[in-house]
Amino acid sequence: MIKAVIGQKAPLFSVSDWVQCEPTNFDQHTGKVVLLEIFQVNCPGCFLYALPQAIDLHQRYSDKGLTVLGIATAFEDFDKNTLENLLKLVKHGEVIGETLHILEQHSILTEGRLPFSIPFALAMDKLVKRDNDVSEDEINTFIEEQLPNFGQQSKTYQKNVLQQVRAYLQKLEYHAQTFELFNLKGTPSHILVDKKGILRDCSFGTHSELEKLIQDLLQE
Repeated sequence: MIKAVIGQKAPLFSVSDWVQCEPTNFDQHTGKVVLLEIFQVNCPGCFLYALPQAIDLHQRYSDKGLTVLGIATAFEDFDKNTLENLLKLVKHGEVIGETLHILEQHSILTEGRLPFSIPFALAMDKLVKRDNDVSEDEINTFIEEQLPNFGQQSKTYQKNVLQQVRAYLQKLEYHAQTFELFNLKGTPSHILVDKKGILRDCSFGTHSELEKLIQDLLQE
């Protein structure tokens, strides 16, 4: 898989199902800025911060040239981050797992359901069943992406990390294709593509400068 690169044409993302709105992709939004919000249904931070921010941006900038899309992914908790639970979220406002627990603690839910709906197009990331065997190339690629200074560490450290990475990868049941295509570090994450289809930003976590970045891209 050729990974996405900031400053180059954004590769088309892969999804298994569109659960809200018609199928679409970056190439269908030339002339618009595209914000692609990546979340998991079992991700409290996604519902506390990232999705409300994306909804707000959609409401305030969709008539100014911004298209907001959402993809529910799964890089962990494969029993919870499912298409079935995404459909429950979309149709009934149901949340599950840690998301349910934390939102209840914050008194955000209304009669056990999300008090807001997600107004933009939503899809489920394409999950591909992993082979049982983890290759050395897969381990090395993971380390290169996550630990750029790995080669400068002690032999003991490197040995321990190699064992931990192998064990981690062996426990993963699926490849989430869009998550891996953009080399995301977790959820929430956002992907930002300019009017010409160029990947301009790809960040993990909350992003206080996201609105300013979108404003600048809309002016280009």
